[in-house]
Amino acid sequence: MTTITDPKIGSWYKDVENDLTFKVTALEESDDSIEVQYLNGDIGEYDMDSWYNSTFDFIEAPEDWSAPFDDVEIDDLGYSDPDIHIKPDQEDLDISDILDD
Repeated sequence: MTTITDPKIGSWYKDVENDLTFKVTALEESDDSIEVQYLNGDIGEYDMDSWYNSTFDFIEAPEDWSAPFDDVEIDDLGYSDPDIHIKPDQEDLDISDILDD
C-alpha cells in the first residue's frame, strides 16, 4: 500500500508502517521536500518519492497535538471559549440563580 494523498501544510498524517503521527509544516518546491513535525516534537523531512512510496494516511488532529510544538498561541488552537468567566454582581445575586430547579 502506498500513499495516495498529497501532502498539505497543517494536515495530520499517520505513518501506518512505523506507527508515527506527524503534521506537515512546510513544502519546499525548490528541492521537492516535505517538512514534518512528529507528535513527539521531532522534526523530519521527506522527499516526494519517499512520500508517495510510504504508507501515510490522512488523520484528524490528535487530541493533545500542541504538546510538542513551541510557541503555540491560544488562538492557534482553534478554541472559541477563552475560559473567561464574569463574576456576577453580588447585589443582583439570588439563591435561586445558584440552585438547580
